[in-house]
Parts: sequence; C-alpha cells; structure tokens
Amino acid sequence: MSSLTLPAIQTAASEGFVYTPPAAIQTARRLLLKPNLGYPVGPPVTVSLAVLGRVLQGLRMANPRVEILIVEGVCSKVDFATIMAKNGIHPLLDEGMRLLDADSLELLEYPNRSPQPVRFSSLWAPRLLQEVDGCLSVSAFKRTWLKEQPLISASLKNLYGLLPRAKYRARSPHSRGQLHRPSVPQVLQDVYFTLGHFFQGGVVDCTHKLVSPDWQPDRGEAVPIGQVVWGDDLLQVDRRACEVGQEAIPSYITALEALTAQPDSG
Repeated sequence: MSSLTLPAIQTAASEGFVYTPPAAIQTARRLLLKPNLGYPVGPPVTVSLAVLGRVLQGLRMANPRVEILIVEGVCSKVDFATIMAKNGIHPLLDEGMRLLDADSLELLEYPNRSPQPVRFSSLWAPRLLQEVDGCLSVSAFKRTWLKEQPLISASLKNLYGLLPRAKYRARSPHSRGQLHRPSVPQVLQDVYFTLGHFFQGGVVDCTHKLVSPDWQPDRGEAVPIGQVVWGDDLLQVDRRACEVGQEAIPSYITALEALTAQPDSG
C-alpha cells in the first residue's frame, strides 16, 4: 500500500476533521495509541469520542490490518475499567483494537537521552513501547495552574499516563506526584527525551479547551475553539495547538526546541 506525503502539521475544523496518519505509521503492523482518557469525565477533560473515533477510522483506512493497542493509565480513584466504560470508548473498537491499562503492563526502564537531564536519568514505562512499530498520542487541550504558572497539557503531557503510578506516586496513590517535582514543565523535558522518540505522531483535540482556575485538570470551563491539530512532531503539534487555542507558547516547548537543536541531543 502506498503512503501519502503530508504536511508536518495540519489543522482542520473539528466537524470536518479527517485523519490521515503520518507515513511512518501507515504501514505499521502493531501500533500503540495513547488517548487522553484517564478521568471519569467527558471532554474537554478527556479527548472527545468524535475526534478519537475519526483517528481510529483514519488508522484503519490507511492500514486495514494494523493491530491497534489503546493504552491509558488513569489518574483517579475510579478504576480503569469503570473509567473506560463511563467514557464510552468500547463502541469505537473493532476486533483489531485492544484496550490496555498501562498500570497493568510489564515495565522497562528507559534511558533519558537528553543532553541536560532535569531530574530523571531514566523513566519506567510499558515494555510495549519497544514492541510496536509506532506510537501515537491523542490528547485533549487543557490549561491549568501550578505554582502560579500556567501549564498547557496537550500531546506531550499526555504521555504522563504511560508512567506507572506505583513508581511515581507521592502522597496520593492515585496520581503521579513525583512527576511534579521540581515542576511539570521541567519534568516534561525528561519525558520527551525518554519517551518522545517512540512517537511518530500526535493529535490534539481543540474542539474545546479546558480552562481550569487551579491545578485540577478535571475541573474548569470549556472554551470553544472548534479545531483539531495533528502531525508527525509532538512539539510542533503542541505549539500549533497553543496558537489556535490562543495560549502563550509554554516554557517546556521553547526549552525542548532549544535542546533538540543541539548536535548531541540524540
């Protein structure tokens, strides 16, 4: 099957969104898809089923035989099975798609390839990342506040759900508090250089953005934007999402762009 050559980053109205995956994953035999579905709350706290469904349809049209492993790790007192049922993902799945709880998967310690690690020289994540032919992040778009600074959650922050709560919990066993120290924007640099290279594409559902008055990513106001952003580079997808969502470009993006420009950035 011939692959299509697409612009690196694309934007479309949510109602007319048709997903065509990057060439790098159009011929994958096994694909890991990481959706933002870790809370028992609908969009924009989580990705909308309309956008997620169109991504799955686009993957299936591009490659009818690909096995799609949908992997999420929840961040809630509510258990994985209940959250997935409440969010209504099951009707979207065909016989070649499997839904997996990231916290139940075998883990592997992955090295941080950053030329300047912030805190973690390595991170634990599912072994499955290296057992598939490609990975895709499909996220909501959210702005919260941490330490009196805005935090943008999009395709890169979505990868937090792959990191096991058992290893990265702090005071609460239901969250990943260790990944908030010294700050999320700084730890995102470690996450990007440890796991980002496994991902050949990202999709950000900007149909609405969640604007939270505080640090809680499951509460806030839904602000309509009406767009979807997607492409083959997580940083550039997140940058474009901020532009269409009228948010300032976050510090983690500018820091990572500077680091990736260095010759020894891996």
